[in-house]
Amino acid sequence: MKEILQKLFAGEFLEKEEAKTILKDISAEKYNEASTAAFMTVFRMRDIIPRELAGFRDALIDLCIKVDLGGIDSIDIVGTGGDGKNTFNISTLTSFVVAGAGYKVTKHGNYGVSSVSGSSNVLEHLGYVFTNDQDSLKSQLEKANICFFHAPKFHPAMKFVAPIRRAMGVKTFFNLLGPLVNPAQPKRHLLGVFEERLTELYHLAHEGVDKDYAIVHAMDGYDEVSLTGDTKIITNTENHVVPPSYFGMSKINPNEIFGGDTVKEAADIFVNIINGDGSVSQTNVVLANAGLAIQCFDNSKSISDCIEEARSSIESGKAKQALDNLIAASK
Repeated sequence: MKEILQKLFAGEFLEKEEAKTILKDISAEKYNEASTAAFMTVFRMRDIIPRELAGFRDALIDLCIKVDLGGIDSIDIVGTGGDGKNTFNISTLTSFVVAGAGYKVTKHGNYGVSSVSGSSNVLEHLGYVFTNDQDSLKSQLEKANICFFHAPKFHPAMKFVAPIRRAMGVKTFFNLLGPLVNPAQPKRHLLGVFEERLTELYHLAHEGVDKDYAIVHAMDGYDEVSLTGDTKIITNTENHVVPPSYFGMSKINPNEIFGGDTVKEAADIFVNIINGDGSVSQTNVVLANAGLAIQCFDNSKSISDCIEEARSSIESGKAKQALDNLIAASK
């Protein structure tokens, strides 16, 4: 590690395979905690570059407990976290709306990073039981159109760095890897990021990867379409900044998408919205994100048509049914 740190401190960058090897060695506990913390600190002092991120991604994918779903066409809907906005569980609600609309969702998630309640917090509170058993996950996907991968169940190699990350108390490059290391590696992806510079980083990290994707960033700092202002969207074919009117919706105030102060409050908001009883602003935010996710399956569809599919999922009760089916299938 000494030679690696000297190279990095001299302002040099890692090659993709070099980054992959180093992260595998860190996971195998070949370096002590001080060296690992120093390595992680480098990427707080300067931006990670695409080939480094891709190398770290490949290492975690190699090391994770993989899930083979037999080639089922599915999407992951996930944000980086880290935006500090404490919104309600937009990406998780979006996932159930998309599942209710008839599309397969393989969602990767964890406990909250920038909010009181992450996807794992709210689903656990509602009675979902985490598993990494492949047959159980296949059954959930068949019965509910969605299954959930609680990250710690699938990435045992990260046990060594977990206490180091907690002790450092700041975001590290590991926060950027979560959206990229889904154990099923679905071919479709709606990915939200908390900083504009990360849209291009993730775009470049997707180069050479066979995926249809939309990378989104709300220009006022949210890691999803927030409707609080303009949204930057990068897909396989487009790179543009759009206003809320692009989704056929009005601009909203940030306090309208607040996520509550406790996990219970977050879960109550979640259930209210999925039952069709959310406010117009809450529902519209979910519909805008769900429309983009559905469009990842068929980009010939207009965003308005995709949003209408999402709206029908909520209004028909199919989104709520997907949630109920998933919880029941997990037990």
